[in-house]
Amino acid sequence: MAYLGEEIRKLGFGLMRLPQKGDAIDVEQVKEMVDLFMGAGFTYFDTAWAYAGSEDAIRQALVERYPRESYQLATKNAAWIDCKTKEEAYAQFDTSLAQTGAGYFDFYLLHNLGEGRTRYFDDYDMWSWIQEKKKAGLIRHIGFSFHSTPEELEKILSAHPEMEFVQLQINYADWENPAVQSKGCYEVARRYGKPVIIMEPVKGGMLATPPQSVREVLKAAEPESSVASWAVRFAADLEGVITVLSGMSNVEQMKDNLSYMKDFTGLTVDQKKTLARAQEELKKIPLIPCTTCDYCAKVCPVGVGISGSFTAMNYLTLYGDLAAARHQEDWLVSGHGLKRADECSECGACEEACPQHIKIREELVRVREALL
Repeated sequence: MAYLGEEIRKLGFGLMRLPQKGDAIDVEQVKEMVDLFMGAGFTYFDTAWAYAGSEDAIRQALVERYPRESYQLATKNAAWIDCKTKEEAYAQFDTSLAQTGAGYFDFYLLHNLGEGRTRYFDDYDMWSWIQEKKKAGLIRHIGFSFHSTPEELEKILSAHPEMEFVQLQINYADWENPAVQSKGCYEVARRYGKPVIIMEPVKGGMLATPPQSVREVLKAAEPESSVASWAVRFAADLEGVITVLSGMSNVEQMKDNLSYMKDFTGLTVDQKKTLARAQEELKKIPLIPCTTCDYCAKVCPVGVGISGSFTAMNYLTLYGDLAAARHQEDWLVSGHGLKRADECSECGACEEACPQHIKIREELVRVREALL
Protein backbone atom coordinates (compact mmCIF):
# COMPACT_ATOMS: atom_id res chain seq x y z
CA MET A 1 0.00 0.00 0.00
CA ALA A 2 1.18 3.54 -0.75
CA TYR A 3 1.55 6.19 1.95
CA LEU A 4 2.61 9.78 1.28
CA GLY A 5 2.84 8.87 -2.39
CA GLU A 6 5.52 6.26 -1.73
CA GLU A 7 5.25 2.57 -2.54
CA ILE A 8 6.98 0.97 0.44
CA ARG A 9 6.71 -2.63 1.52
CA LYS A 10 6.10 -3.49 5.15
CA LEU A 11 9.70 -4.35 6.14
CA GLY A 12 12.30 -1.64 6.64
CA PHE A 13 16.02 -2.18 7.24
CA GLY A 14 16.97 -0.54 10.54
CA LEU A 15 20.65 0.39 10.50
CA MET A 16 21.24 0.87 14.22
CA ARG A 17 22.68 -2.58 14.99
CA LEU A 18 24.81 -3.40 11.95
CA PRO A 19 27.24 -6.36 12.00
CA GLN A 20 30.66 -5.67 13.45
CA LYS A 21 34.10 -6.84 12.40
CA GLY A 22 36.40 -6.05 15.26
CA ASP A 23 35.64 -2.50 16.35
CA ALA A 24 34.21 -1.42 12.99
CA ILE A 25 31.07 -2.10 10.99
CA ASP A 26 31.44 -5.07 8.65
CA VAL A 27 30.63 -3.19 5.44
CA GLU A 28 31.05 -6.26 3.23
CA GLN A 29 28.39 -8.13 5.20
CA VAL A 30 26.17 -5.03 5.08
CA LYS A 31 26.51 -5.06 1.28
CA GLU A 32 25.34 -8.67 1.20
CA MET A 33 22.40 -7.80 3.42
CA VAL A 34 21.49 -4.80 1.26
CA ASP A 35 21.60 -6.97 -1.86
CA LEU A 36 19.28 -9.56 -0.32
CA PHE A 37 16.91 -6.84 0.89
CA MET A 38 16.74 -5.01 -2.43
CA GLY A 39 16.58 -8.27 -4.35
CA ALA A 40 13.43 -9.23 -2.45
CA GLY A 41 11.77 -5.95 -3.41
CA PHE A 42 12.22 -4.02 -0.16
CA THR A 43 13.48 -0.44 -0.36
CA TYR A 44 13.29 1.44 2.98
CA PHE A 45 16.51 2.08 4.95
CA ASP A 46 16.61 3.84 8.32
CA THR A 47 19.76 5.36 9.80
CA ALA A 48 20.58 8.36 12.03
CA TRP A 49 23.29 10.92 12.65
CA ALA A 50 23.59 9.42 16.14
CA TYR A 51 24.22 5.83 14.95
CA ALA A 52 28.01 5.71 14.95
CA GLY A 53 29.36 4.66 11.54
CA SER A 54 25.93 3.78 10.16
CA GLU A 55 25.55 6.65 7.67
CA ASP A 56 29.00 6.02 6.23
CA ALA A 57 28.33 2.28 5.99
CA ILE A 58 25.08 2.75 4.10
CA ARG A 59 26.82 5.12 1.70
CA GLN A 60 29.23 2.33 0.80
CA ALA A 61 26.71 -0.52 0.83
CA LEU A 62 23.72 1.19 -0.80
CA VAL A 63 24.13 4.75 -2.09
CA GLU A 64 27.27 4.07 -4.13
CA ARG A 65 25.88 0.81 -5.53
CA TYR A 66 22.22 1.44 -6.41
CA PRO A 67 20.36 4.12 -8.41
CA ARG A 68 19.16 6.87 -6.06
CA GLU A 69 15.53 6.54 -7.12
CA SER A 70 15.46 2.80 -6.34
CA TYR A 71 15.26 3.13 -2.54
CA GLN A 72 14.07 5.37 0.29
CA LEU A 73 16.63 6.57 2.82
CA ALA A 74 15.67 7.99 6.22
CA THR A 75 17.90 9.64 8.79
CA LYS A 76 17.36 11.67 11.93
CA ASN A 77 18.37 14.81 13.80
CA ALA A 78 19.08 14.54 17.55
CA ALA A 79 19.24 18.21 18.55
CA TRP A 80 19.36 17.25 22.23
CA ILE A 81 22.77 15.58 21.89
CA ASP A 82 25.56 18.08 22.63
CA CYS A 83 23.93 20.96 20.72
CA LYS A 84 24.25 24.30 22.52
CA THR A 85 23.09 26.41 19.58
CA LYS A 86 20.63 26.01 16.73
CA GLU A 87 23.54 26.17 14.29
CA GLU A 88 25.05 23.06 15.88
CA ALA A 89 21.70 21.29 15.60
CA TYR A 90 21.23 22.31 11.97
CA ALA A 91 24.77 21.13 11.17
CA GLN A 92 23.74 17.52 11.86
CA PHE A 93 21.80 17.63 8.58
CA ASP A 94 24.85 18.69 6.58
CA THR A 95 26.92 15.98 8.27
CA SER A 96 24.31 13.38 7.37
CA LEU A 97 24.26 14.51 3.74
CA ALA A 98 28.05 14.28 3.57
CA GLN A 99 28.27 10.91 5.32
CA THR A 100 25.55 9.24 3.25
CA GLY A 101 26.29 10.99 -0.05
CA ALA A 102 22.58 10.60 -0.75
CA GLY A 103 21.93 14.11 -2.13
CA TYR A 104 18.57 14.26 -0.35
CA PHE A 105 16.60 12.27 2.20
CA ASP A 106 13.28 10.63 1.43
CA PHE A 107 12.29 10.73 5.11
CA TYR A 108 13.88 13.03 7.69
CA LEU A 109 13.00 12.81 11.36
CA LEU A 110 13.38 15.03 14.38
CA HIS A 111 14.70 12.29 16.62
CA ASN A 112 13.43 10.95 19.94
CA LEU A 113 10.97 13.64 20.97
CA GLY A 114 9.34 13.42 24.36
CA GLU A 115 9.95 14.62 27.90
CA GLY A 116 12.78 17.17 28.18
CA ARG A 117 14.12 16.45 24.70
CA THR A 118 11.29 18.18 22.83
CA ARG A 119 12.31 21.62 24.06
CA TYR A 120 15.50 21.58 22.00
CA PHE A 121 13.50 21.32 18.79
CA ASP A 122 11.21 24.11 20.03
CA ASP A 123 14.04 26.38 21.20
CA TYR A 124 15.95 26.00 17.93
CA ASP A 125 12.76 26.42 15.83
CA MET A 126 13.51 23.19 14.03
CA TRP A 127 9.88 22.87 13.01
CA SER A 128 10.33 25.78 10.61
CA TRP A 129 13.84 24.72 9.66
CA ILE A 130 12.79 21.22 8.57
CA GLN A 131 10.02 22.68 6.39
CA GLU A 132 12.57 24.94 4.70
CA LYS A 133 14.73 21.92 3.90
CA LYS A 134 11.72 20.22 2.38
CA LYS A 135 10.91 23.26 0.24
CA ALA A 136 14.53 23.26 -0.94
CA GLY A 137 14.13 19.68 -2.18
CA LEU A 138 16.57 18.22 0.31
CA ILE A 139 13.85 16.31 2.17
CA ARG A 140 10.79 14.63 0.66
CA HIS A 141 8.84 13.79 3.83
CA ILE A 142 9.13 15.29 7.32
CA GLY A 143 8.23 13.65 10.62
CA PHE A 144 9.56 12.71 14.04
CA SER A 145 10.28 9.73 16.25
CA PHE A 146 8.78 9.70 19.71
CA HIS A 147 9.24 8.07 23.12
CA SER A 148 6.77 9.31 25.70
CA THR A 149 3.08 9.40 26.60
CA PRO A 150 0.01 9.57 24.35
CA GLU A 151 -0.86 12.90 25.97
CA GLU A 152 2.46 14.44 24.98
CA LEU A 153 2.21 13.00 21.47
CA GLU A 154 -1.20 14.62 21.08
CA LYS A 155 0.21 18.02 22.09
CA ILE A 156 2.96 17.78 19.49
CA LEU A 157 0.66 16.63 16.67
CA SER A 158 -1.85 19.33 17.55
CA ALA A 159 0.86 22.01 17.49
CA HIS A 160 2.53 20.71 14.32
CA PRO A 161 -0.02 19.47 11.77
CA GLU A 162 2.63 19.89 9.07
CA MET A 163 4.38 16.73 10.27
CA GLU A 164 3.60 13.99 7.76
CA PHE A 165 4.32 10.86 9.79
CA VAL A 166 5.41 9.67 13.22
CA GLN A 167 7.77 6.84 14.23
CA LEU A 168 6.68 4.90 17.32
CA GLN A 169 7.90 2.00 19.45
CA ILE A 170 5.31 -0.74 18.98
CA ASN A 171 5.45 -4.43 19.80
CA TYR A 172 3.10 -7.00 21.29
CA ALA A 173 4.84 -6.88 24.68
CA ASP A 174 4.54 -3.10 25.02
CA TRP A 175 1.09 -2.81 23.44
CA GLU A 176 -0.63 -2.26 26.80
CA ASN A 177 2.48 -1.76 28.94
CA PRO A 178 1.82 1.30 31.15
CA ALA A 179 5.49 2.28 30.97
CA VAL A 180 5.47 2.46 27.15
CA GLN A 181 1.79 2.78 26.13
CA SER A 182 2.33 1.63 22.55
CA LYS A 183 -1.38 1.19 21.86
CA GLY A 184 -2.25 4.62 23.22
CA CYS A 185 0.41 6.36 21.14
CA TYR A 186 -0.61 4.45 18.03
CA GLU A 187 -4.24 5.44 18.53
CA VAL A 188 -3.31 9.11 18.88
CA ALA A 189 -1.33 9.00 15.62
CA ARG A 190 -4.25 7.35 13.83
CA ARG A 191 -6.70 9.88 15.24
CA TYR A 192 -4.58 12.66 13.74
CA GLY A 193 -4.39 10.83 10.43
CA LYS A 194 -0.63 10.33 10.58
CA PRO A 195 0.81 7.16 9.07
CA VAL A 196 3.17 5.32 11.40
CA ILE A 197 6.65 3.89 11.02
CA ILE A 198 7.22 1.23 13.64
CA MET A 199 10.49 0.87 15.54
CA GLU A 200 11.52 -1.73 18.11
CA PRO A 201 9.02 -4.40 16.94
CA VAL A 202 11.26 -7.06 18.49
CA LYS A 203 12.03 -4.83 21.50
CA GLY A 204 15.75 -4.61 20.83
CA GLY A 205 15.93 -8.35 20.24
CA MET A 206 14.19 -9.31 23.48
CA LEU A 207 11.18 -10.79 21.71
CA ALA A 208 13.51 -13.07 19.78
CA THR A 209 14.18 -14.73 23.15
CA PRO A 210 10.97 -14.16 25.15
CA PRO A 211 10.08 -15.93 28.40
CA GLN A 212 9.78 -19.71 27.96
CA SER A 213 6.00 -19.75 28.43
CA VAL A 214 5.61 -17.26 25.57
CA ARG A 215 8.02 -19.17 23.36
CA GLU A 216 6.07 -22.37 23.92
CA VAL A 217 2.81 -20.74 22.77
CA LEU A 218 4.39 -19.42 19.58
CA LYS A 219 6.32 -22.59 18.73
CA ALA A 220 3.26 -24.77 19.32
CA ALA A 221 1.35 -22.75 16.74
CA GLU A 222 4.10 -22.59 14.10
CA PRO A 223 7.10 -24.81 14.87
CA GLU A 224 8.84 -23.77 11.65
CA SER A 225 8.57 -20.01 12.25
CA SER A 226 11.13 -18.03 14.24
CA VAL A 227 9.90 -16.53 17.49
CA ALA A 228 11.03 -13.09 16.29
CA SER A 229 8.82 -13.36 13.21
CA TRP A 230 5.70 -13.15 15.37
CA ALA A 231 6.80 -9.77 16.72
CA VAL A 232 7.44 -8.26 13.29
CA ARG A 233 4.20 -9.65 11.88
CA PHE A 234 2.20 -8.27 14.83
CA ALA A 235 3.45 -4.79 14.01
CA ALA A 236 3.08 -5.15 10.24
CA ASP A 237 -0.55 -6.20 10.62
CA LEU A 238 -1.61 -2.83 12.05
CA GLU A 239 -3.50 -0.35 9.89
CA GLY A 240 -1.84 2.84 8.72
CA VAL A 241 1.71 1.51 8.96
CA ILE A 242 4.22 2.68 6.35
CA THR A 243 6.82 0.09 7.30
CA VAL A 244 8.19 -1.90 10.23
CA LEU A 245 11.86 -1.38 10.99
CA SER A 246 13.91 -4.39 11.95
CA GLY A 247 17.42 -3.73 13.21
CA MET A 248 19.12 -6.63 11.50
CA SER A 249 22.65 -7.51 12.62
CA ASN A 250 23.67 -10.32 10.27
CA VAL A 251 22.78 -12.12 7.04
CA GLU A 252 20.88 -14.85 8.90
CA GLN A 253 18.50 -12.35 10.48
CA MET A 254 17.98 -10.72 7.09
CA LYS A 255 17.14 -14.05 5.45
CA ASP A 256 14.71 -14.94 8.24
CA ASN A 257 12.88 -11.60 7.99
CA LEU A 258 12.64 -11.85 4.21
CA SER A 259 11.30 -15.41 4.38
CA TYR A 260 8.06 -14.40 6.09
CA MET A 261 7.71 -10.76 5.04
CA LYS A 262 8.23 -11.19 1.29
CA ASP A 263 4.66 -12.36 0.76
CA PHE A 264 3.09 -11.01 3.96
CA THR A 265 -0.55 -9.95 3.51
CA GLY A 266 -1.69 -9.85 7.13
CA LEU A 267 -2.27 -12.12 10.11
CA THR A 268 -4.91 -14.82 10.04
CA VAL A 269 -7.56 -15.10 12.75
CA ASP A 270 -5.69 -18.06 14.28
CA GLN A 271 -2.40 -16.16 14.28
CA LYS A 272 -4.03 -13.24 16.09
CA LYS A 273 -5.39 -15.65 18.69
CA THR A 274 -1.91 -17.10 19.16
CA LEU A 275 -0.44 -13.64 19.77
CA ALA A 276 -3.24 -12.88 22.23
CA ARG A 277 -2.30 -16.04 24.15
CA ALA A 278 1.35 -14.95 24.12
CA GLN A 279 0.35 -11.59 25.56
CA GLU A 280 -1.66 -13.35 28.27
CA GLU A 281 1.39 -15.42 29.18
CA LEU A 282 3.41 -12.23 29.56
CA LYS A 283 0.75 -10.85 31.91
CA LYS A 284 1.08 -13.91 34.16
CA ILE A 285 4.71 -13.15 34.94
CA PRO A 286 4.89 -11.41 38.35
CA LEU A 287 6.04 -7.87 37.75
CA ILE A 288 6.16 -4.77 39.90
CA PRO A 289 2.66 -3.32 39.21
CA CYS A 290 3.94 0.20 38.53
CA THR A 291 1.82 2.30 36.14
CA THR A 292 4.44 5.11 35.94
CA CYS A 293 1.93 7.64 37.29
CA ASP A 294 4.92 9.09 39.22
CA TYR A 295 2.89 10.22 42.21
CA CYS A 296 5.79 8.77 44.21
CA ALA A 297 8.23 11.07 42.43
CA LYS A 298 6.22 14.12 43.44
CA VAL A 299 6.72 13.40 47.13
CA CYS A 300 10.20 11.82 47.17
CA PRO A 301 12.49 14.24 49.06
CA VAL A 302 15.60 12.73 47.46
CA GLY A 303 14.44 12.59 43.84
CA VAL A 304 14.83 8.84 43.31
CA GLY A 305 13.83 7.60 39.85
CA ILE A 306 11.37 5.08 41.22
CA SER A 307 9.28 4.26 38.16
CA GLY A 308 12.38 4.03 35.94
CA SER A 309 14.01 1.67 38.41
CA PHE A 310 10.90 -0.51 38.39
CA THR A 311 10.68 -0.54 34.59
CA ALA A 312 14.29 -1.75 34.45
CA MET A 313 13.61 -4.40 37.08
CA ASN A 314 10.62 -5.64 35.11
CA TYR A 315 12.87 -5.93 32.03
CA LEU A 316 15.15 -8.22 34.00
CA THR A 317 12.24 -10.32 35.26
CA LEU A 318 10.71 -10.72 31.79
CA TYR A 319 13.77 -11.27 29.64
CA GLY A 320 16.61 -12.21 31.97
CA ASP A 321 18.89 -9.75 30.17
CA LEU A 322 20.97 -8.02 32.83
CA ALA A 323 22.83 -5.75 30.40
CA ALA A 324 19.57 -4.52 28.83
CA ALA A 325 18.00 -3.98 32.23
CA ARG A 326 21.00 -1.97 33.42
CA HIS A 327 20.88 0.09 30.23
CA GLN A 328 17.22 0.85 30.93
CA GLU A 329 17.99 1.84 34.52
CA ASP A 330 20.81 4.10 33.40
CA TRP A 331 18.66 5.82 30.76
CA LEU A 332 15.43 6.14 32.76
CA VAL A 333 17.07 7.18 36.02
CA SER A 334 20.52 8.76 35.66
CA GLY A 335 19.75 9.85 32.11
CA HIS A 336 16.81 11.85 33.39
CA GLY A 337 18.76 13.50 36.19
CA LEU A 338 17.22 11.35 38.93
CA LYS A 339 18.78 9.59 41.89
CA ARG A 340 19.40 5.85 41.81
CA ALA A 341 17.79 3.26 44.07
CA ASP A 342 20.77 3.11 46.42
CA GLU A 343 20.17 6.76 47.40
CA CYS A 344 16.69 6.13 48.79
CA SER A 345 16.33 7.52 52.33
CA GLU A 346 13.58 4.99 53.14
CA CYS A 347 11.28 7.70 54.49
CA GLY A 348 8.16 5.96 53.16
CA ALA A 349 6.48 9.04 51.68
CA CYS A 350 6.33 7.32 48.29
CA GLU A 351 4.34 4.38 49.64
CA GLU A 352 1.70 6.69 51.10
CA ALA A 353 1.27 8.30 47.67
CA CYS A 354 1.27 5.12 45.56
CA PRO A 355 -2.24 4.26 44.26
CA GLN A 356 -1.04 0.70 43.49
CA HIS A 357 0.04 0.17 47.13
CA ILE A 358 3.47 -1.05 46.05
CA LYS A 359 5.98 -1.74 48.81
CA ILE A 360 8.35 0.67 47.12
CA ARG A 361 11.15 0.56 49.68
CA GLU A 362 11.34 -3.24 49.48
CA GLU A 363 11.30 -3.15 45.68
CA LEU A 364 14.09 -0.56 45.58
CA VAL A 365 16.21 -2.89 47.70
CA ARG A 366 15.64 -5.57 45.02
CA VAL A 367 16.70 -3.09 42.35
CA ARG A 368 19.89 -2.26 44.24
CA GLU A 369 20.77 -5.91 44.67
CA ALA A 370 20.00 -6.90 41.09
CA LEU A 371 21.03 -3.92 38.99
CA LEU A 372 23.45 -1.65 40.84
